[in-house]
Amino acid sequence: MVRPFVQPVPEVQGIDLAYRPASYFVALDSHVALPSSILGKARRDLIRKMRADGRPIPCGLDNPVLDPEVRAAWGRMHPMNMGGEYLEPPRENEVEIARISLASTTADQISVRARRNATKITYSIVDEYPDQGTIYDLHPRTSRAPLSMRDLIAMLDGATDQGGVVMSCVLSQIELGEDASDYEDFVSVESDFYPGLGRYYAVRLQSLSRGN
Repeated sequence: MVRPFVQPVPEVQGIDLAYRPASYFVALDSHVALPSSILGKARRDLIRKMRADGRPIPCGLDNPVLDPEVRAAWGRMHPMNMGGEYLEPPRENEVEIARISLASTTADQISVRARRNATKITYSIVDEYPDQGTIYDLHPRTSRAPLSMRDLIAMLDGATDQGGVVMSCVLSQIELGEDASDYEDFVSVESDFYPGLGRYYAVRLQSLSRGN
């Protein structure tokens, strides 16, 4: 069954839902490595902090994908270090435009991606459990220009049943009888292309957990 495009997108004060990045691919074409090019969430956060502090980056720590032996050693330090490390690497001309992170034992990650071809941009959502066969139903699946923030949120909210790819992570726990307030910080969202996306979903998730 094809899910309808979710409307309306809830407003959040101070967030410009009409915002649209000029391009997803300027850094890719300029060979500039964005934080979102690093698959692992823990490494990504660590690299951001080290750069902000002006500290040198150990050789190879900021590689998009770790070698299997290095990845295994990194994971042995703490299970949460594995979050995102087993995601499928982006394909040619593909970038991550948003990341959904769960505060689970292994810091499960969901990656939202845009891939460029000659005439359009194609969108996909990938997670770390492809064998489980989660189907993400994207609307739109393609566009000629980058999505507005409103359109991206609508796509995320309509990508799965039970509230969409972000909100369903908490709604499913509520349906199991869990205390919603325990999951207020369970989900976080970030994007190198939509600066307000993380705060937007933080406000909505907080409202949900507090029963507003």
